[in-house]
Amino acid sequence: MQTELLETFLDLCETRSFNRTADRLGVTQSTVSGRVRALEGALGCRLFHRSRAGTGLTTEGLRFEPHARALRQGWAEALQDTAGSGNSAMTLRIGLQRDLTDHHIGGWMRQFRAALPEAAFYIEADYSAQMCADLVSGALDLALLFTPKPQPDIHFETIGELGYRMVATSATSLAQLKPDRYVRANISPAFSAAHSGLLPHLTAAPVSSGQNATVTGLILTLDGAGYVLEDTAQSLIEAGQAHAVTGAPRIQQSVFAALPLRQRHRPLQRRLVTLLRAHFMAIAPYK
Repeated sequence: MQTELLETFLDLCETRSFNRTADRLGVTQSTVSGRVRALEGALGCRLFHRSRAGTGLTTEGLRFEPHARALRQGWAEALQDTAGSGNSAMTLRIGLQRDLTDHHIGGWMRQFRAALPEAAFYIEADYSAQMCADLVSGALDLALLFTPKPQPDIHFETIGELGYRMVATSATSLAQLKPDRYVRANISPAFSAAHSGLLPHLTAAPVSSGQNATVTGLILTLDGAGYVLEDTAQSLIEAGQAHAVTGAPRIQQSVFAALPLRQRHRPLQRRLVTLLRAHFMAIAPYK
């Protein structure tokens, strides 16, 4: 199967630009044009029309788009089902938002293996945008992420929330906190919006990071303050390395399960999502 023809067609459906698609796929514009001509030749119809206003889909192109998505997903599933996984019947590839790997992955893996002893697991930590792309391409079967990127081929559902708490090595209250010692956690667009609304005077911090582990290290190294995961905050407080900042609001971050649209009702995926949702219900008392 010439999957590059489908990938090129679907990317053009999104960009509506031969130049942008060539840049995104890392090929020349003539290669993109050649792939489109090859696909049109195989189908016996034109898929795109060009004008001064840009590139658009023909009626035939609009009709072919859902079939192209189904073909791409079907090919990804075929590759997954035929890939070797040792003595296991299947390999499930799971993507995790980086902050979720700090304290949660061990418990999840025990539950996964107990519930699906016939499966092998591949775990990869990444950011939301890349995981969404990997789900579309078939490189992942399930992802846990903070920022859904709506796409026709992905199903999203909320499975829980994580709490972030402000800690500091010196300041004991929000009023005592010096803005130049603040490390801003830039976890997600939703988190940043909540932070800006609650603490506008700390938005322009001199240092920021999108990873819990990095924020924690910077707070300890710079003798500063910032938001970290609730269980990280508790560990720092119990170890005497930091203390809670009184007057600082708790900020919640929603966690989403993302699955390829055609796999959202599969029993294996539903079992994993059920386990993950139960995990977040169990940590709800942190609220």
